[in-house]
Amino acid sequence: MTSFRPAPAWLADAVFYQIYPQSFADSGGDGIGDFNGITEHLDHLAWLGVNTVWLNPCFVSPFRDAGYDVSDYLNVAPRYGSNDEFAKLVDEARRHRIRVLLDLVAGHTSDAHPWFTASANDPDDHRYIWAPEGRPDGFVPSPGTRPGAYLPNFFDSQPALNFGYARENPAEPWRRPVDAEGPRANREALRSIMDHWLRLGVSGFRVDMASSLVKDDPDRSETARIWSELRHWLDAAHPEAVLLSEWGEPEVSVPAGFHADFFLQFGGPTDGLALRSLWSNGEGTVDENWAPLDCFFDPGGRGSPRPFVEAWQRASTAIGGKGFVSLPTANHDFSRLNCGPRTAEQLPVAFAFQLTWPTLPAIYYGDEIGMRYIDGLPDKEGSVLGPRYNRAGSRTPMQWDDTENAGFSSAPADDLYLPLDPDPDRPTVAAQRADETSLLHLVRRLVRLRTTTPELGSGGSVEVLHMGCPFVYLRGGRYLVVINPQRNEASWAYGSAVAYPLEVSGVELDGDRITARGFGYGIFDVGH
Repeated sequence: MTSFRPAPAWLADAVFYQIYPQSFADSGGDGIGDFNGITEHLDHLAWLGVNTVWLNPCFVSPFRDAGYDVSDYLNVAPRYGSNDEFAKLVDEARRHRIRVLLDLVAGHTSDAHPWFTASANDPDDHRYIWAPEGRPDGFVPSPGTRPGAYLPNFFDSQPALNFGYARENPAEPWRRPVDAEGPRANREALRSIMDHWLRLGVSGFRVDMASSLVKDDPDRSETARIWSELRHWLDAAHPEAVLLSEWGEPEVSVPAGFHADFFLQFGGPTDGLALRSLWSNGEGTVDENWAPLDCFFDPGGRGSPRPFVEAWQRASTAIGGKGFVSLPTANHDFSRLNCGPRTAEQLPVAFAFQLTWPTLPAIYYGDEIGMRYIDGLPDKEGSVLGPRYNRAGSRTPMQWDDTENAGFSSAPADDLYLPLDPDPDRPTVAAQRADETSLLHLVRRLVRLRTTTPELGSGGSVEVLHMGCPFVYLRGGRYLVVINPQRNEASWAYGSAVAYPLEVSGVELDGDRITARGFGYGIFDVGH
């Protein structure tokens, strides 16, 4: 592993909260969330106990892919507010002891970016990947005077920035080496973009499609080399800043230079099995290429924690304490916890696990109150990726209270970015704040327990005592965690004589036996 500066100390205690800005809070009454809306709700985040927010892309964009098609990296999209309003958000967040991370789209731009419009009319510009003649597989015809076609990175409207090819081929002259002029210019541009926002007060970046830079790079070694170079620059120029990757393979991305990587619904040789084996119940966002799977948090008890635990062990061994793995409840591309047949009563045990495992927890906005994945929504800004994969279901407006539009916006309902959950009994922040037995209060207590108990954080040891149901593990040699995600009661022999309950629902330690009722969970101090 390349020698990097140690991760900033604050990262080990991070509790991430992901905000999809267009759906969080609309202060302007146009139906789209904005910076001022986020600022107005920082008290909620501080009360909950999260200390690090990352925002989905909020740069200037035509929004064909919800902002992941950037046309200006140095200015924010007017629909979210002004650069000054963004700066105010960062300042107010700091006053609430909350850091703000931006989403950096590193591997491509919008086809409306001035870089691309210039490149489409200049055969000598190598900022993007151009085949000068014909249309090779996967390439898109040139929209300008330049002959040939360009390579997209995701949708056709997202041309891939040229970071070079790991392997050259004389028959394909567009395969520029990684040290060619175009790739060098793009690496410099990434540094300039990051430096610009870091100097304005952000604390780092979550990097979109971080493994996609160098093409035909089967072991990702050349892509890793680029991120290592950028990490060394970051260590010197902004030592308190962090890089999180959308890579989904921490054992590769963290040694490459990222401070942390997420377990995702894709990534690595298992195509995201670690995360899917926990949460994916076959509803919501489903890739047709995924093999059928019984997830662990399934009421029928058919799943196992083993795929997740083994993936985490492999990643942790490879990282060797030099970085972190983050475990999200969901994200803007993947189903919420409350999806399909999963009910509200199954959510507390999921949070009890997520907030006591030695990964960095990432709470997707609204999951703390149990917002639902909503089926059947129209395609919105590129949300539909397949016949069973509509990302809009995880992007609906935040549910704040029981006023008009659930307190999200004063706009007419037809003008909202996406429709609200139509269920009249939909959960809200206000209702759950008033109910100390609610999921919201539980999540708050679990966050506080984690952040005030080092053994339950990212650095505490973990010893798995029982891999089945109930799932039982010991943190820091002192804190016993019991998780039963199935509806049936489960028990396991355990010999501890003394156990002080810290956060318990439906779990009893009676003599030498643990008994967990359906969807029960318990956190005990056995060294009290």
